[in-house]
Amino acid sequence: MLSLPSRSAPLFVLGLTLAAAACAGRSSTPRTPTSTTAEATAALACCGDSAMGVGLRIATDYREPAITTRRFTHEQYWNAVLPVVTYAGFRVEEVGRSLHGRPLRTITIGTGRDTVLLWSQMHGDESTATMALADLFRWFANTRAEDRDDALRERILGGLTLVFLPMLNPDGAERFQRENAIGVDVNRDARNLATPEARALKAVRDRLSPRFGFNLHDQNARTRVGREGEQAAIALLAPAHDESRGYNAVRERARLVAATLALSFGTELPTRVAKYDDGFNARAFGDLMQAWGTSTVLIESGALPSDPEKQRLRALHVGALLSVFDALATGAYANADPAWYDSLPFNASGASDLLITGGQLVMPGMAPMRVDVAVNYDDAVARTGGRVREVGDLAGVIAIDTIDVGGLFLHPAPSVLTTAPGTGAMLRLGAPAQFEVRRGAEASSERVRVIGTP
Repeated sequence: MLSLPSRSAPLFVLGLTLAAAACAGRSSTPRTPTSTTAEATAALACCGDSAMGVGLRIATDYREPAITTRRFTHEQYWNAVLPVVTYAGFRVEEVGRSLHGRPLRTITIGTGRDTVLLWSQMHGDESTATMALADLFRWFANTRAEDRDDALRERILGGLTLVFLPMLNPDGAERFQRENAIGVDVNRDARNLATPEARALKAVRDRLSPRFGFNLHDQNARTRVGREGEQAAIALLAPAHDESRGYNAVRERARLVAATLALSFGTELPTRVAKYDDGFNARAFGDLMQAWGTSTVLIESGALPSDPEKQRLRALHVGALLSVFDALATGAYANADPAWYDSLPFNASGASDLLITGGQLVMPGMAPMRVDVAVNYDDAVARTGGRVREVGDLAGVIAIDTIDVGGLFLHPAPSVLTTAPGTGAMLRLGAPAQFEVRRGAEASSERVRVIGTP
């Protein structure tokens, strides 16, 4: 569990929020390393706004209305984004074309000393950050013509030059698949540069030599925070720059940025932030960006309960990215405690989506049997399309959710069963997970609940 450190620490997440800056007698400059967490909290409490709270308010107010689900095409995205960024006068540049000829574009905002490069959806089915970037474009463009956030905008745009490359893999996005049009994982093409998508990203990096980079991804919804932890909503990584996994100046800066993000995300997700595996991969963009001199942080969006289209995670990305932009623009990220990142549990994989435990399975012509049933969903984020994964003694099996049906009887729907000539009924692994939970072994006994849709 991530918590605010008790020792002295700066308030660097969004500096002071605009609301706190307006408090009588308060300064809008970021706190120094001697400010305590209690003092920082008091400064925010005076106006009733938290740092992430400001970001979440912005995410709500400036949400791009044309993007409402996590599946959208290149055309849909740019039809929504281009009018906003063009009207605002942001620099839009075509930097390449996908294998199917879809334009790859950068959007540049700000005039600050340090260049920050952000790229999203290099895996075509990983769209959470792409949605959040659309919302950020509206906020930077101030589509609501408000002045309440002017000081924050000015700090960020005066301190940074932000270069966004959203939806790097539009052909994959068209089919909502990980790979590009010829089946290449673009994030494993940083060394070979065989694909136009990879070449475009590398060319942008080489031309700009950005000081900071953000590699924006989605991870498997079955990933947990440590083996016994909750479903991971966010995983962070300051990638290794070589096989040693050591810290040079470039990776050390990235670690401080990751610590900033860990604190920011952790205010809303205290038990759902993990650390991604830091094994060096000489084919991956995050690792090689670090090796090329750009302090890079990976942000992986996992999943949250009751967030099937990742709209909550979309909003959290807006808040966290604004937090870290402000920290970079002011230099306050340098005061971050590396322990806020280092102490995060590592991601753990291998969980089932659902474990049905404690019941007795009722099969035609057989005595009831005490077994557990593990289920995986076709769409692990939306938690739809459940299928039987494993049956038996599953004590110790880790699952995202568990249904305890102890003392009850599990009646499979006909679609779960199969028969062959000369044999009795068999339960099919991979069959739709459709069961009725009843008080007794008889089909006429009281039905307690339905799992799936028999």
